[in-house]
Amino acid sequence: MKDFLFAAKAYLSYFLNNEDLYSLQSSWIYSHYKGLLSYISSHQVETQEFENTRVQFLTSNEIIEVQDFGAGSKKAGKSYRRICDVAKYSTSKSKYCLAYEYLCSSTPAEYVLELGTCLGISTQYLNRATQGNIFTIEGSQELLRLAKSIPNLKGTNFIEGKIQDKLPELLEQLPAIDFALIDAHHTYQGTIFAWNQLQLKIHPKTILVIGDIHWSREMEYAWNEIKNNPLVTLSIDFFECGVLYFDYPGSKTNLILSL
Repeated sequence: MKDFLFAAKAYLSYFLNNEDLYSLQSSWIYSHYKGLLSYISSHQVETQEFENTRVQFLTSNEIIEVQDFGAGSKKAGKSYRRICDVAKYSTSKSKYCLAYEYLCSSTPAEYVLELGTCLGISTQYLNRATQGNIFTIEGSQELLRLAKSIPNLKGTNFIEGKIQDKLPELLEQLPAIDFALIDAHHTYQGTIFAWNQLQLKIHPKTILVIGDIHWSREMEYAWNEIKNNPLVTLSIDFFECGVLYFDYPGSKTNLILSL
């Protein structure tokens, strides 16, 4: 209950402080943000195949065991959950999936990483934007099984296991990370661990996205700590996620915008 109250207060603060497109002073940010909004509005039809997958999961009452190594789900229960509940409460909405796809395509997209495969809904969108190799890590065997069953995810590199174990091993094999979506633990410790690992492989054109930055007080602490890191030149808070840039040509900027 405490987390829900915190989230309500966080959203009120977000609502009162978010800016619109025409209030932006930087032409670089204006162009990028306008491009993001246009992409979301113009690509809705192209999401039909991906969203059909979501619908299939939303209509499944099959109960699966979910190994959760993070903060868990606020609404979908504990270890045993219905697939429809996981799809409803633990996957990103289509507009955010499209945002991830656009942001990924704004990078070289040769080395793309997703932390937290879940059912593979957002993985589909990232896979479409990837020009090289996409890797997705999931700790739950059953969730990964369901994600692997999606036909259009062929070519995706699925990795099963704890992020704390698998991420350092993977990064040793990769020369860089172009895009990464951190959407797994929803804890301060897990988020900071992922950031500390990924920052060793980022470059100026990298874009990182952190999901559920206002999930809890500790997630907000993690987001504030990361966005204030000197490596980050621009951060954008979309409430459901936060986006980090490392090549913004202006002075360090933190923005609150909406999708």
